[in-house]
Amino acid sequence: MFVQTEITPNPNSLKFLPGKIVSNNGSFEVTKEDNINNELVKNLLSINGVQGIFLGKDFISINKRNETPWEEIKHIVVSLINDFYSSGKEFVIDKDLNEDDRNLEDIEKRIIQLLDQKIRPAVAKDGGDIKFKEFNDGIVKVQLQGSCSGCPSSTMTLKQGVQNLLCHYIPEVKGVEAI
Repeated sequence: MFVQTEITPNPNSLKFLPGKIVSNNGSFEVTKEDNINNELVKNLLSINGVQGIFLGKDFISINKRNETPWEEIKHIVVSLINDFYSSGKEFVIDKDLNEDDRNLEDIEKRIIQLLDQKIRPAVAKDGGDIKFKEFNDGIVKVQLQGSCSGCPSSTMTLKQGVQNLLCHYIPEVKGVEAI
């Protein structure tokens, strides 16, 4: 198996593409503070310098500390991913661990639909994701995950991309903030 890597706009995040399904149902982000019972995720988080992991449909983004060079951890990550899939496993996450059963207003459903259709595919290309959190008084609050979390260009993306798009299609939206 050959695990490819791609750089992201965030210099402290790298996207790993195993050529297999990673998450069978939704994206998932985990940091060192989270307690998760998943073999690959635990092993990746145990690497010195790794701060967080984002699992997308077909990729894994690793976020590292600024002072840790990629040369120290990249080969370990690739090895762990190879070992995981070589053992016969088909995917890392089998269910949507971020499932949200809230009753949403019509405007919130429209916001989520726009995020899903127009924005999430673009940020996934950069190894990240954007999740709707709430809509209140014209302000949409979102959570940036994976490579987008802590990325130097995320503020510009949020204001010039996400905010402009949402304000254009949904007049009730006056602004977008990351939480």
